[in-house]
Amino acid sequence: MRGGMDERLRACLATAGLTPEGEPVPLSGGDIAAVYRLATDRGEVVVKQDTAERLAGEAEGLAALAAAGSGLVVPDVLARREEWLVMEALEVAPRRRDPVALGEGLRRLHGVVGEAHGWHRDNACGRTPQPNAPLADGRAFQRERRLLPLAEACQARGLLDARLRGRLEALAHGLESWLPDAPASLIHGDLWSGNVLFTPRGPALIDPAVYRHYPEVDLAMLTLFGSPGEAFFEAYWDGASPADWPRRETLFQLYPLLNHLLLFGGGYRDAVERAVSRLEVDTV
Repeated sequence: MRGGMDERLRACLATAGLTPEGEPVPLSGGDIAAVYRLATDRGEVVVKQDTAERLAGEAEGLAALAAAGSGLVVPDVLARREEWLVMEALEVAPRRRDPVALGEGLRRLHGVVGEAHGWHRDNACGRTPQPNAPLADGRAFQRERRLLPLAEACQARGLLDARLRGRLEALAHGLESWLPDAPASLIHGDLWSGNVLFTPRGPALIDPAVYRHYPEVDLAMLTLFGSPGEAFFEAYWDGASPADWPRRETLFQLYPLLNHLLLFGGGYRDAVERAVSRLEVDTV
């Protein structure tokens, strides 16, 4: 942080009774927002700088995850003011990976259900605004709040041609032909592996983009760039997985793939087309 500590950060820390000791140290992974670790008179904290609106959504999401009683660790929000968010710093212990505890905790989190798919406020997934206006039907929510808006945004930036967009829209309008509606589970909303930490207290979730929807949204994100492993899935399913899990996995990876296409460019177009092609084969 050039030029010394931001006075607005200092004021934010003061609301939590914290006095900084030294300068903030940048953390890796802050390609969407600036994230730092900071020593204070009461121990280390994590501070994030972003727009006030996005930070409000993140703070609310962390509170919702903490209130779910899943047994998963969620960092406490210590203070929020303007473009600064101050959170508990979690101790990371990579050798204490516990995929069983992660699977069981995520199953309990997804057991918290609401009346409608969505959330009472919009938030963001990375830099992408995430519309969450609730809908009673999960298929309609996936279509109207996730797939169609991002397909339109990607085409507007020249990242998606009209033919591929048309194929994607046809799939979105055909969801009711194979995907049953389901209760709206509380989900993390951006659960790639980098947003899961293993700590001495157990698995932890960070950087949420919370809303209520199909629980497989979180599972599909976990498998998009790797896999949490067989032990995780055995603990999560607590029995046999749904027969159509591979199809749901592909469907719910479309939204994050479109988001990556929008955020990072054309390198993700082929992955989007492969997912669309797999779903078309399953639909025939």
